[in-house]
Amino acid sequence: MKAIVLTKFGGPEGFELQDVAVPEVGIGELLVRVMATAINPLDYQIRRGDYPEHVPLPAITGHDVSGVVEKVGPGVADFKVGDEVFYTPRIFDPRGGSYAEYNVVPEALVTHKPVNLSHEEAASTTLVGGTAWEALVTRAKLLPAESLLVHGGAGGVGSIAVQMAKAMGATVYTTCLPRDLGFVRELGADHAIDFTSKDYTDEIASLTGSKGLNVVLDTIGGMTLSQSPHVLGDGGRVVTLVDLATPQNLLAAWGVNAEYHFVFTRQNRGKLQALKTLLESGRVRPVIGARFSLAQIPEAHTALERHEVDGKPLQGKVVISVS
Repeated sequence: MKAIVLTKFGGPEGFELQDVAVPEVGIGELLVRVMATAINPLDYQIRRGDYPEHVPLPAITGHDVSGVVEKVGPGVADFKVGDEVFYTPRIFDPRGGSYAEYNVVPEALVTHKPVNLSHEEAASTTLVGGTAWEALVTRAKLLPAESLLVHGGAGGVGSIAVQMAKAMGATVYTTCLPRDLGFVRELGADHAIDFTSKDYTDEIASLTGSKGLNVVLDTIGGMTLSQSPHVLGDGGRVVTLVDLATPQNLLAAWGVNAEYHFVFTRQNRGKLQALKTLLESGRVRPVIGARFSLAQIPEAHTALERHEVDGKPLQGKVVISVS
């Protein structure tokens, strides 16, 4: 099979298109012909060498799959050859991720693809959708009529989180660049804040009458952990997806009894089935900002890291057509 193989850590030039063996399917596993995959910040973090102890080289990486079941292993109960499925492969799986024509995955991580989506659309939602669900539902326990700030509402996770929170009945605030204000409002954001021209803490204080918000979702890093207490009401929750090496002062968190959650997404079928329901109902829609081929994965990484494609702003996900 064709696969994009990471041969060295660093820039996108570390990827090579190679012919490699199709992985063997084991007990309780599916062999899936990958029709489409997508690019995430996790992918370029792995590529540049952020997790070398977990990724022995050479490696096939990638963390989104929409495809067709090619073969089922012994003990598989819920899928058959020909089924269309979508999922996030096991992260750091030594047998390889989604940058290939085939992938082997435990059946417990897989569900049937939403019937109303193309493979590219479905692949664009798996990791970001599962992450948004874990952040908002599992960890923050966001409730209807609560309020939420999404940092980076135009990004991959942010664009799904804005829609998911609105589907849950929340009031959604989001920060973004001025070019993305209209875009995030189209996704359902009630209040879009240009963080380059306004202090978002002051803006939220004004919009809420200084009562603050229930939840902050951080997808961008920076000083958001130390700043979040200034926009939270009492008992507010902060969920961050960003691993930060720089210490931050959380003293202000005591004043609002803040609760912090640090999320590295976990895969399971339950989250995917919930996401599938939202996607098939139209309450959450995929947001695709750019499309590339399997051989163009180096260029796709560059586009995501620069947040632009052909000189134009990137909004939403970068997807890869594989088959």
